Amino acid sequence: MNRDNDKGKVLIRRSMVMATGMLVLLLVIIARLYFLQVIYADRFKMMADENRISTRILVPPRGIIYDRNMVPIAMNQQNFQALIVAEQTTDVKSTLDEFSKIMPLSDEEIERIKKDLKKNKSFVPIKIKEKLTWEEISKILLKAPDLPGIIIDEGLNRFYPHGDMMAHVLGYVAAVNEEDLKKKDDPLLEVPGFKIGKSGIEKLFEKRLRGKGGNVKLEVNAYGRIMKEIEKTEGIPGENIVLTIDARLQEATFHAFKEESGAAILLDVNTGEILAFVSMPSFDPNLLSQGLSKDDWNALIANPKKPMTNKAIAGQYSPGSTFKMIVALAALETRTVALNTRVFCSGQMYLGNHAFHCWKKDGHGFVNIIEALEHSCDTFFYELSLKLGIDRIAAMARRFGLGSKVDIGFDGEREGLIPDREWKMKRFKETWQQGESLISGIGQGYVLTTPIQLAVMTSSLVNGGYKVQPTFVKREGDVKTEDNKIKVSNANLEIVKEGMYAVVNNPRGTAYWYGRFDYNGMKMGGKTGTTQVRRITMKERQTGVLKSDELPWHLRNHALFVGYAPHDNPKYAVAILVEHGGGGSSAAAPIAKKILLEAVKLDPSQSIQEVRE
Repeated sequence: MNRDNDKGKVLIRRSMVMATGMLVLLLVIIARLYFLQVIYADRFKMMADENRISTRILVPPRGIIYDRNMVPIAMNQQNFQALIVAEQTTDVKSTLDEFSKIMPLSDEEIERIKKDLKKNKSFVPIKIKEKLTWEEISKILLKAPDLPGIIIDEGLNRFYPHGDMMAHVLGYVAAVNEEDLKKKDDPLLEVPGFKIGKSGIEKLFEKRLRGKGGNVKLEVNAYGRIMKEIEKTEGIPGENIVLTIDARLQEATFHAFKEESGAAILLDVNTGEILAFVSMPSFDPNLLSQGLSKDDWNALIANPKKPMTNKAIAGQYSPGSTFKMIVALAALETRTVALNTRVFCSGQMYLGNHAFHCWKKDGHGFVNIIEALEHSCDTFFYELSLKLGIDRIAAMARRFGLGSKVDIGFDGEREGLIPDREWKMKRFKETWQQGESLISGIGQGYVLTTPIQLAVMTSSLVNGGYKVQPTFVKREGDVKTEDNKIKVSNANLEIVKEGMYAVVNNPRGTAYWYGRFDYNGMKMGGKTGTTQVRRITMKERQTGVLKSDELPWHLRNHALFVGYAPHDNPKYAVAILVEHGGGGSSAAAPIAKKILLEAVKLDPSQSIQEVRE
């Protein structure tokens, strides 16, 4: 009896404990529900709305870039990509292994895919391969049962139909990096895989070419998975850009270099329009836009001819004898020399005990200023430089744009250097020496210029003395305004121009055998230049200086040429630099001839206007 009572008491106690626990649990649940549904109701309502509606950016098509004749030189191309969605496969590694059997993946690609998978949610598609051919797509689709999570997507990819021919003009696009993201100036930059201009025209006109993103409102679940599309607002496509570049002249310039290294710029002397702009060797912007492997990138960087350097604006070189027009003009303007002044060249000139040699060992005899330009007589210009002094030479050089950036909007442009007495004192804490004036007078020593500066200088020399501002985009009007006039005598400009004509068209001119042409009565003028990259010793002069082709490539002289056409009514000016090319007459003048001859044949000066009309 007592045993039964004890069991009843235990049962009652246990029931009471259980009931109390359940009551407490119920109170906790009620309190939590009150807390969530009353106290934090507004907050969770807002969060629920955010989970329900997701707004995503739509990438607009990038603007097309055309040459002056409306030939597309940068465009968008249909691009099929293979993507992987991690949540749709039970084993990402196995799926990628199977995919690799169809299309091998490099170690770099695998690392990139792993990195993207790690930083994105499992339902976000990750790019595996792009620019798939129909054959590759067929193979992937055929193996679809063995490739869970693999999908094929269609998009747009930047394409440069002229490849390396236009590389230093157009630049290239590449994926946004951390530095770009810091700017936070456009939500498009945060879109995975979005590409922007990294150099050239692509970077210069990036915002115009990029356009403005649209957006799409999607209904998604709590995990962010898309349920359905609610609303879509299309973006604004990127603006199309028409350049002054003529693809035909660009091609002619590019191929004229063959295997040489250097740069060439062709300008319209009256408008400053850039018709051709080449730096050699070049690179394929399509490869950079797709993304190079580390090995391929290192090979580009290690190339001794520096294909990634835009030598047209970033290469600094002694101008050599192409600088002699500036010295001649400075002497004429200051009346240091007259048209009939003659100087005797014996092949060398002494300053104190030091001999300064003319390029022609036996000398040129008596020459006036036009003949000195025609023969490129060093002795004549030694004499002028000694009488002028470096400051007056420097002042004239700067008036024609040397020693300062041209500023076409590209990164990496260098200023060059036009030295004077003040510069040397500031730089070396030393006074200027007369011998340095002689060397500067033939465009060597401290003097440095860029190819585009030489093109600007030449344009101003032959267009009547007007400043030229190179441009890739058509501007209204030309450079011939009073505000742009350089204060030099037109008569003196004509004397210099006559000397340049003689260089190419007189039998004793330094470019006669390599540069002259006659196309329907139209001829060219110009000036050769050859600059040493090493010092020639006295022993070499006594025993015989080695010929250029007997030296290693990097020890050969640089070859330069500046020219214009037609002579009677100049429209075009060109500047050529051939790195370690040997002689300006044999290496650079033939390239200039091909470019200028093609320009006068095609006469592209009005083509943009004609297209627009």
